Amino acid sequence: MNSHGRHDHGHRGHYEGGWHHHHGHEGGWGRSRMRRGDVRVAILALLAEQPMHGYQLMQAITERGNGRWTPSPGAVYPAISQLEDEGLVTVTAQSGRKLAELTEAGREAARTQADQAGDLFAATEPHDGAPDLRSLLGRLHDATRQVARGGTDDQVVAAAEILDEARRSLYLLLAGETPANS
Repeated sequence: MNSHGRHDHGHRGHYEGGWHHHHGHEGGWGRSRMRRGDVRVAILALLAEQPMHGYQLMQAITERGNGRWTPSPGAVYPAISQLEDEGLVTVTAQSGRKLAELTEAGREAARTQADQAGDLFAATEPHDGAPDLRSLLGRLHDATRQVARGGTDDQVVAAAEILDEARRSLYLLLAGETPANS
């Protein structure tokens, strides 16, 4: 139990380098820490393809990582600044956003780390063939949040009904019964 009287089941909420890496059994519910340099390698690899701003980099890393790695702004933006300080990236303002682009030295660094970047993204491939429930739940959460923020009152009520029905169906599934929608 933690200091709040709850079981924490080993989930500490701190991920070195700002990465959330999900792997393991039960469709990807396990967690482990990523090495501090992984976000740097990923950024170099992605910028070798095209210039991007920080939000695009976070989305691309999440997508390439099959939703199993989610970089935080607190990891991506400092990494971009560090790469800029090292002369590997230039950052320019474009349409109100800061666009990161590799310098020649950055392109060379990306080439020398290409194998490491490939390994980094390959490590996120599901190995056991089980559906990645965590990723699916994350996508459901994102859609629910969009309805909550931008939906009409009727859409919010309908979304609540859909979510409640999904919860009931999952419990029926666990009880060995066939949910009504199957």
